[in-house]
Amino acid sequence: MSPLAEVLVGVAVLVGLVGAVVQIYPGSLIVMLAVATWGIVTGGTVGWVVTVVAVVSVLVAAVAKYLYAGKYLQAAGVPNRTLLVGGVLGVVGFFVVPVVGLPLGFVLGVFLSELQRLRVRDAAWRATVSALKATGLTILIELAGAMLATGAWVVGLLLT
Repeated sequence: MSPLAEVLVGVAVLVGLVGAVVQIYPGSLIVMLAVATWGIVTGGTVGWVVTVVAVVSVLVAAVAKYLYAGKYLQAAGVPNRTLLVGGVLGVVGFFVVPVVGLPLGFVLGVFLSELQRLRVRDAAWRATVSALKATGLTILIELAGAMLATGAWVVGLLLT
């Protein structure tokens, strides 16, 4: 792969890592696709091993974050309906208030849904905090998968 192409892959990886944190676009998917493209074009044992490591790490992280969030929220007593309301208001907030509307809408949606369900402000806020903790931890899990893929790519660069 040419040096310019490798720089473009690096830019895509950086964009993907930012996306894994801000959650506005599918960052880990971008990292996986960029690293897999590099691995396929580079070819050979190193290229294919890097591709497999990138794909497996991102897919395992994707599955783990959903399993973890579900168990964490179930243990906290937060129903799926609450998350759906939070997600819908998050999407609405994204379009109403640029940049910060998504998290604000999500928090507001979860809080209002739990307040309607529980009728107690403190309990609704505790459920909202649990949902935020689960969201933060899933972001870290996704970032870890993207970082493993990035690390595999860096090792592949050093070996080729």
